[in-house]
Amino acid sequence: MHLLSASRVCALLITALLQRVSGLDTVIGQFGETLEIPCNNGVVKAEDVFIAKWKYDKGEGLTGDLLVKQKGQNTSVIATDGYKDRVTMAANCSLLLSEARLTDQGTFTCMVVASANIQEYPVTVVINKTPAELEISDKAEELEIGKLTKLAKCVAPDANPAADIKWLKNNKPLVADGKGISIEASVLVDPVTGLSTTSSVLEFSAEKEDTDAVFTCSTVHVTGELVSSPVTFTITYSTENIVLKVIAQDPLVEGDNVTLKCIADGNPAPTSFNFHLKGETVKVEDADTYTITNVSRDTAGEYKCSLVNNPSLEASENVTVNYLNINLSPSGNIVLSAEEALNLTLQIEASGKSMVSWTKDNVKLNKEPKFTKLTYSDSGLYECKVKMGHLSQKASFELLVKGAPVIRELTKKRGENGQYEVLICEAEGAPKPAVSWSINGTSTEESQFVNGKITHKITVVPSANLTVSCTVINEFGADTRSINVSSLFVEVRMDKQDQSEDSDQTKLVVGVVVGLLVATLIIGLAYLVYLKKSKQGSWKTGEKEDGSSEEEKKLEEKVEENSQKAEV
Repeated sequence: MHLLSASRVCALLITALLQRVSGLDTVIGQFGETLEIPCNNGVVKAEDVFIAKWKYDKGEGLTGDLLVKQKGQNTSVIATDGYKDRVTMAANCSLLLSEARLTDQGTFTCMVVASANIQEYPVTVVINKTPAELEISDKAEELEIGKLTKLAKCVAPDANPAADIKWLKNNKPLVADGKGISIEASVLVDPVTGLSTTSSVLEFSAEKEDTDAVFTCSTVHVTGELVSSPVTFTITYSTENIVLKVIAQDPLVEGDNVTLKCIADGNPAPTSFNFHLKGETVKVEDADTYTITNVSRDTAGEYKCSLVNNPSLEASENVTVNYLNINLSPSGNIVLSAEEALNLTLQIEASGKSMVSWTKDNVKLNKEPKFTKLTYSDSGLYECKVKMGHLSQKASFELLVKGAPVIRELTKKRGENGQYEVLICEAEGAPKPAVSWSINGTSTEESQFVNGKITHKITVVPSANLTVSCTVINEFGADTRSINVSSLFVEVRMDKQDQSEDSDQTKLVVGVVVGLLVATLIIGLAYLVYLKKSKQGSWKTGEKEDGSSEEEKKLEEKVEENSQKAEV
């Protein structure tokens, strides 16, 4: 290093001082960690530095040297105090300070000699420390409603700067109001480490709504936010209200069980209750329920519960038992004769309004069946369904209308090609009658037996006129009816003979008419010849022709008239 004049050194010192004042930077380090304090922030390149030296402000205008490094040489530690084993210099001339402490807070200065310039770069060092933890302690065993009670203490230990503590209830901040909320905070500084421990005591006046409240404390520090573990408290208060709850299936019907539960709002909750059961009082210990088994419609009514130590505090509730019973008379299998009457009676016992519907053979009926005069079509399975809310009951009967069979109609019809006859026997009766014919037929066809009716058909080809009988029979009687059936062959011959006779008669009439016309023509021609001869004779004798002319005209008219008839 070359020597400088006194004036030059003085000028450099003034320049460095001015740069030091105007270029002051701040570096924040974490307690216990290694802190890097930069030198000149890269204004002077490390390869251009001849000498780099670090020192620190000891206070009261004093400075302490830490280390120095000349170009091409190793770093020399010149500190003799607590920094001796904690400082090193990085390649870029930065100061590395290990195990940062609160006593390290202050000003550190880097002096750099480069070419003919000497510059100083002061840096302010600040050391922070996050609180070790947030812990709630000194918790109250229980809180009494309306009484300001010390709830707990929250501690944020070993922090720098000192932590600010907030209390929260259900994640909402609590603010001291001098009435129901009181918060006292204090800070204690460790004389050895210089770290601060903050304590906050919360006094709180609880309400019923705070029974399940969750309390926490938190701190917002320069190093981040911490939140304590949540805590809850037992809040005690006497019972002010009770409720009787009915626990049962919906709907409650006869035969079910129902449980009465008495709920009190005290804390701790009462353990003994009186249940008032329609004139009877039952005391229950260490429980809040009472069960009634196998309820009936007589169970319905008002029920109450009360506190054993305060009978005037009671609650009541109505119990409704739903029931639905029906009785259909008659029921089961019913056998009656045709034209008899059947009186139906349906009795309904219900706790509410009911609705009735009927079906016959699973087909819905529009109204209740009435049987004033039974017919075979009334036979079938009848079912009634009575419904009340979610409850329903069914009853049924099967009706069979019996009676001797009766043939309602016996008819015949010609087949499609006219080559056979179809005989149709329609009958009623129950049970199903057997059908028989007096002759054997082909293509026998029988309909289904529905509503006491049956239809039986046979196909016959009669070769002679005959009488056919249809007979129906069951266990109650029989019926027979007959019908005349003509021979199909006779009818065919008669048709042909009639056609022949008609043809001969037509020919005879035409021959007679033609003969008469021919005779008329012949007579007319003969008369004309006669007249002509008569005229010739008169011409010879010179007789007048007047009379002859008139007769001739009449004859001509007659001939013309006959000619017209002949044309017709």
